Amino acid sequence: EVQLVESGGGLVQAGGSLRLSCATSGFTFEDFTIGWFRQAPGKGREAASCISGVDGRTYYADSVSGRFTISNDHAKKTVYLQMNNLKPEDTGVYVCGAAAVWGRRCPSSYFGWWGQGTQVTVSS
Repeated sequence: EVQLVESGGGLVQAGGSLRLSCATSGFTFEDFTIGWFRQAPGKGREAASCISGVDGRTYYADSVSGRFTISNDHAKKTVYLQMNNLKPEDTGVYVCGAAAVWGRRCPSSYFGWWGQGTQVTVSS
């Protein structure tokens, strides 16, 4: 059974940092792309960042580029999202997903498995 479990969310002031973790199980980690998506209140789900387990290629949305860093630990089958210089507009539920293929700009339609999400709130 594929499982993705997020952790690390919380409340932080603008300019602060958080590190999210996505612990995975039930599939061959090296063969999958893991993505971090976020959904703000009243808005659709958008890809923030993705990483390929095959070759380590990464994707960042323009809104997070230069502030967020995605990484993975193959031994722990975990993907991390280091978020620095957080802004109030980064507030939302952050969900990690798994895809069997890499897609340019990480389209959510490629992702067939999802975690439950973790709340990130950035106060101004």
